[in-house]
Amino acid sequence: MLKSLNKMKPDTADSDELLTIKEASQWATRHLGKTVTTSNISYLIQYGLIKKLGGNGSTQVSMQELTCYYKSYNGARELSWKNKLGDDLNWALSFDQYKEAETTKHVHRLHPYKGKFIPQLVEYFLDSHTDRFKKEACFKPGDIILDPFCGSGTTMVQSCELGMHAIGIDISAFNALIGNVKVTKYDMSDLQIEINRITKSLKEFLANSRTIEFEEKLLQSLYLFNNKYFPVPDYKYRLKRGEIDEAQYGAEKTQEFLPIFNKLVESYNIKLRQDSAATTITFLDKWYTQHIRDEINFVLNEIRKIQNGDTRNIISVILSRTIRSCRATTHADLATLYEPITSTYYCAKHGKMCKPIFSILKWWESYTKDTIKRLSQFNKLRTQTFQVCLTGDGRDIDILEDLRPINPIFADLADRQKIKGIFSSPPYIGLINYHEQHAYAYELFGFKRRDNLEIGPLYKGQSREAKDSYILGISDVLNNCKRILVEDYDCFLVANDKYSVYPVIAEKSGMQIVNQYKRPVLNRTEKDKGAYSETIFHLKRR
Repeated sequence: MLKSLNKMKPDTADSDELLTIKEASQWATRHLGKTVTTSNISYLIQYGLIKKLGGNGSTQVSMQELTCYYKSYNGARELSWKNKLGDDLNWALSFDQYKEAETTKHVHRLHPYKGKFIPQLVEYFLDSHTDRFKKEACFKPGDIILDPFCGSGTTMVQSCELGMHAIGIDISAFNALIGNVKVTKYDMSDLQIEINRITKSLKEFLANSRTIEFEEKLLQSLYLFNNKYFPVPDYKYRLKRGEIDEAQYGAEKTQEFLPIFNKLVESYNIKLRQDSAATTITFLDKWYTQHIRDEINFVLNEIRKIQNGDTRNIISVILSRTIRSCRATTHADLATLYEPITSTYYCAKHGKMCKPIFSILKWWESYTKDTIKRLSQFNKLRTQTFQVCLTGDGRDIDILEDLRPINPIFADLADRQKIKGIFSSPPYIGLINYHEQHAYAYELFGFKRRDNLEIGPLYKGQSREAKDSYILGISDVLNNCKRILVEDYDCFLVANDKYSVYPVIAEKSGMQIVNQYKRPVLNRTEKDKGAYSETIFHLKRR
């Protein structure tokens, strides 16, 4: 019989108690000061991060091994990052107490987007609380917030939760679409009817196709192969401890499985490349198999039949999210495409043989259900306020005039009341190509690309000239926005200012930096886990 959890030594690695998964989750929750679920513990076992112990059908783990795994928490990680990034790092703004499900809550995860900040950061600066870091509350319900670099709409969504109005601006038509579908109030009945209709039609379209049967047979073969050569969790546990040369072993098994794959492809007449005679290969031509492309076109045509514009927009975003997950690439390279993958491969992310996708049906069904769930969750939190993202260039857009034909009541309110302030994350210098990350959507829906109007675009790099152009671009945006701000505005800009350009931007914008908060950015990307920070600049009128 195990000792009760209250009697355990929570922070010593000398004890080597064996814990059930439930006991381990309770111990880890106390140890870290935040919720650790049984699923979190199972994940550690599945991915070989801790060893599976116990017998007779009862899975157990070593308390000593858990302690070692979590040793980076409860101060050690904070100390390590401050050593690398400086003592002025505000760890309270790391929000490390939140699980991923909370930092991607409700509509925030309706569509992937590189470079977005988490909603807790926006909420921290917009809400009415104060603490030892945030000495004053700058905004209150009923205020209007402006985000001139709206991106995926995080500021608009949180404004809606907090009872504030918000106007977004983005040069990217697709970004504006993402932001607007998040804050739109839908006829949920109509949305569900249209989703059901399209799903039924897609299944009928696939009824005479052998693609689904091919995938089922392929998955069966992979299951048997992976159980034999990549047993869970033993393979990953040995891998973590350097007992297996992953590159060599993975390459060997890829070649070993290839004849099985090729035989199935031939048997089911699967087209691994598209039938295209075009001289110019587009994104959709390059990154999708013929079967996927046919299904995409079918669903797109069904979406075009939808009469309700709001319903059509949100289902278009569901299709975009679906096809992003169905590109012909490895699971590890979804965020950074390299070369199309059209055959089975060893997957370093999952530690087994994986396959490209040959039908969108599974992802379409998953994302339609997920979208309905997230919209329903947000409906319980949203307030009766206005939020709109305008497509345009923040340097010269006439905000109120562009808003008026979309929502004249909101435009009149903004004209009378003025905008209380800005909360935004401008693009970083030479880091992300904001149009190219959604190239598939631009091509599919026919949106006009305006790459040449991006501020700090990837293609310009980080030269002196690029920095000067960036400074001019951001300050021009701020000067344009100031025209409709209240006299005593508050402007919060989130940036990684490694080139120290924001003091210059503030000066050129007729503003002064009155405070700044340096925060650690945790789990930035799938592959980059290094210490990294960003600064929230608080600016006011000079």
